[in-house]
Amino acid sequence: MANTSAQPLAPGIKMARVKHLTPSASLEDCTVPEKILLSAHDLEKVGETPFSAESLIVASWKRYPKTFGLKGFADHYPDSNKILASIMGEKGLAKKGWLLKVGQKTYVLTPDGKKAVLRLQAGEGPPPAPVRTTPTPAFKGLPAELDGVLVRLLDSEALYKHLEDRKQDITFADSLQFWGLPEKAKAEEIDQQLVVVRSQMDNAREKLEKSALTLTNGRSISQDDVDLLGQLHSYLQERFARHLNLMRQRAVKS
Repeated sequence: MANTSAQPLAPGIKMARVKHLTPSASLEDCTVPEKILLSAHDLEKVGETPFSAESLIVASWKRYPKTFGLKGFADHYPDSNKILASIMGEKGLAKKGWLLKVGQKTYVLTPDGKKAVLRLQAGEGPPPAPVRTTPTPAFKGLPAELDGVLVRLLDSEALYKHLEDRKQDITFADSLQFWGLPEKAKAEEIDQQLVVVRSQMDNAREKLEKSALTLTNGRSISQDDVDLLGQLHSYLQERFARHLNLMRQRAVKS
């Protein structure tokens, strides 16, 4: 059973007021998103609805400390990024239709989410997430170029692997696709594009300040999504710094 005693949180994460939760079932073999879904169900069972992202972070960590504990400090701190990544993004619980965002970082379980919980508890596994086939128009005033960039970033292989907790599987080719860079990019093109991607994220964040937007592919995007993209952008630059330098050197010699 997960340790539910009061434990310190990492800097920047405030302790949400979460009541003592009794897990509905152990279900230790569930996937990461399914464990978060079950933790959300636990919150609603004790009357916390809607619930905040912070409450869900704490509840998920307390129920599954080995899964959601910060590496090296699992008994003391939750890995908030891991949990948030499974809530947001193209393959997140909100996109699956199991959680509904009703406010700033505030969610409720949807009817489909509750059905998925019942199936998990019965050992049947969750039903397939509904597929959205009819795209909705882009938010009026959203520049077409920015819309295209966000669609590419949110549909990138690098983000998919990140959301599936497979960051180690991200390749340099995935990173180039994320940035929109060709394999034989010139040195100045590399530096310029990295700056452009960051600038476009900042631009998107400004436009999302008041409300979420809908892209041309029907995908809803919020500031939380852009923050996640920004974190991934920084991670990829740091991880593949050597590869980028080799590309620059090769471009200069050619």
